[in-house]
Amino acid sequence: MKWAPIQTAAFASHLVADLAIAWENRERIAKQDSVGADTIYKTAVTLAGAAVTLYAGVLGKKVEKLAGEGAEGATEPGAGASDQLQAAQKQLKALQWTIPVFAAWVIVLGAKHGEMQRPKNVFKGLR
Repeated sequence: MKWAPIQTAAFASHLVADLAIAWENRERIAKQDSVGADTIYKTAVTLAGAAVTLYAGVLGKKVEKLAGEGAEGATEPGAGASDQLQAAQKQLKALQWTIPVFAAWVIVLGAKHGEMQRPKNVFKGLR
């Protein structure tokens, strides 16, 4: 978990920046069609991605602790690895692919938000 402080700082700075942007755009979020719903959706995806990343860190620590029981690598159990180690490694292997999916999802939603800020879209979406 040597990267935990850096990840925590990244999540915290992301949250602070998002709150500042939301505050600055509060009228547009309230008045422009679908921006409020998309903001809630993006927030949920971001929080889910943060939770999955946190869980991966917990699993990584568990794998590190149990590595002496037969780990060949972080996600590859060796012959005779304990069931607990194998289960943690299997989950960690899946999360290695899940975390980038959440990151890409947030990027796509951010791009969508950016497109919604174009003047023609703001004008079209105002209620």
